[in-house]
Amino acid sequence: MRGFLLILACLTALPAFADEGMWTFDNFPSSTVKQHYGADITPAWLEHVRLSTIRLTNCTASFVSPSGLILTNHHCVESCLAELSSKEQSMVELGFAARTRSAEQRCPAQLADVLVDSENVTDTVSKAIAGLSDSAANATRKKTLTTLEQSCEQASLKTKSGKLRCQVVTLYEGGQYFLYKYKRYDDVRLVFAPEADIAAFGGDPDNFQFPRWSLDFSVLRAYENDKPAVTPNYLKIDFDGPTAGEVVFVSGHPGSTARLQTRAQLEFDRDVPLPITLMRASELRGRFIQFGATNPADGRIVVAPLDGLQNVIKVRRKELDALNDDARLAGKTEAEEKLRAIAHLDGPDPWREIESATVSERALYLRYTFLENSGGFNSGLFRDARLLVRGAEERAKRNTDRLREFTDASLPAIERELYANVPVYPELEVLTLSYSLERMREWLGPDDPVVRKLLARESPDALAARLIAETKLDNAQVRKQLWLGGKAAVNASLDPMIEVARTVDADARAARRQYDDEVEAPIAAAAERIATARFKAYGTNVYPDATFTLRLNYGTVQGWVENGVPVEPITYLGRAFERATGASPFNIPDSWMKAKERLDMRTPFCISTNNDIVGGNSGSPMIDAEGRIVGLMFDGNIHSIAGHYWFNAANNRAIAVHPAIIREALEKVYGASSLLSEMSGK
Repeated sequence: MRGFLLILACLTALPAFADEGMWTFDNFPSSTVKQHYGADITPAWLEHVRLSTIRLTNCTASFVSPSGLILTNHHCVESCLAELSSKEQSMVELGFAARTRSAEQRCPAQLADVLVDSENVTDTVSKAIAGLSDSAANATRKKTLTTLEQSCEQASLKTKSGKLRCQVVTLYEGGQYFLYKYKRYDDVRLVFAPEADIAAFGGDPDNFQFPRWSLDFSVLRAYENDKPAVTPNYLKIDFDGPTAGEVVFVSGHPGSTARLQTRAQLEFDRDVPLPITLMRASELRGRFIQFGATNPADGRIVVAPLDGLQNVIKVRRKELDALNDDARLAGKTEAEEKLRAIAHLDGPDPWREIESATVSERALYLRYTFLENSGGFNSGLFRDARLLVRGAEERAKRNTDRLREFTDASLPAIERELYANVPVYPELEVLTLSYSLERMREWLGPDDPVVRKLLARESPDALAARLIAETKLDNAQVRKQLWLGGKAAVNASLDPMIEVARTVDADARAARRQYDDEVEAPIAAAAERIATARFKAYGTNVYPDATFTLRLNYGTVQGWVENGVPVEPITYLGRAFERATGASPFNIPDSWMKAKERLDMRTPFCISTNNDIVGGNSGSPMIDAEGRIVGLMFDGNIHSIAGHYWFNAANNRAIAVHPAIIREALEKVYGASSLLSEMSGK
């Protein structure tokens, strides 16, 4: 992390100026932006952008009309498209356009949250855990967070605005705790999505590359009481887009980074989870490709999981490359030594304590991964079974005594997932489950107690085939009845998938408890001490790691130099047709070929900027100084993947869809004049 190292080197509270950082809205460096770019980012500007930005299930989006219209990426709604598809007809492949509001289709499992308020609760958490052992502090911290969330949601019921979704967010590795309060929209409907061939033009070969020509946008709408939501805070779109060198801002929810983690934690990532994940994912990719080649129907249903897996492989491969950079890791060591020298910490060295915990983590990783993280049970139906089994057990407890993912604040999202009537493809479920069972037997060994329980009399293939054939959990009504029936109904169930979830649950919980006590607890305690030292030395002039919570960053429209060759920051439509081969992933859909003569080949298509983004920022609005959308973030270049660990200003670039190509597509290809009119504020 270049800015952080410069802070330490200069022994000053202010980082060297760079377009780096994922800043919380309450701590955005407006004065720095004003000084260097002349942009006046006022409290009113920040509030309007915050209230216009949306957190989706795994992405970001923004309101673009006063009637709940939402702009995001195509790949962010791919799961909705798949859930509305069948083996015979893929909406991912064909796209979707609602010509009227009555034709807008509800996404079965999609939620949309808007951050409406926040409260610093650091003192409350710190007082609750003061003087406790690491293990006791870890348990008490979780209970305190649950209590804060529960009190917040109960209090919101008494207000005019109604119930809020409350979440305590950990910032600065435990240096701060904020209570975030969200307005939730649980009726989100699909309005428009282009065909996959143009939305993901270039496919995996172009993924994390630039220049790009991907029309990666889609449109949703939030509803309340079966009517379009009233959303007075929304962002207008400047379809002319930005110019090279213009300052731009990205409001979104970056998923996670590890820039404040210690060298020992990064070495653990390098040595254990990254190579193991790559081995497992690469073999599964081969099975997906083979499965998809069987017939066109199987090819359609495997598209989405294959795309996601290929993305994971590319990301993890480049993250591993980043952590094999000895100079970067040496810089991390230097930074830690300098902070030690400044902080004069009393008691045990927290960096050493984290290093000791990672030794335990290495020993526990495989069992925790395969049992608790379900690495041995890669099946949507098993995931439902575990939710039902654990949900029945946890809901019988007091809210503060439950696992954090089953607190009252989390239950609506679980119920939404369980009750959603989505297609289940048995042949794909058998493939993923049998493969994961095989790998669990391989990595844990055939004599592992859990492996013996499951596979003493059946092969992985046979067990997977039997479970998928006999389970009734593919029926949403069955899942709902079991959930509502609680512990009695789940305990009485003879469903084979429920029985497997029950069989492994005690072992999985034991692996989790051991991990919590030997890894999570000591790391959390030590990280909080490091955070305290960092605050003492630098205040909050260092930004926190990403946590899939709302952040704002700034940058400019710019390219970079790759192997001595300048990369221009804007691409144009004409080159997409020149690159087309007629076969995916370089196929241009028939709708575009038919409209080709009407299209302006000079239309800007994609934009490169030096904004600091990571996964989770997909769908984020790129905004100009006047608060208008001038781009839609959807990816980064290959160098941006290392941004999980540090930011390289020379070549880390974000990639956005240019709004001009969205207008060109809606107007001249899809004839979506009413949608374009609404997006244009007319």
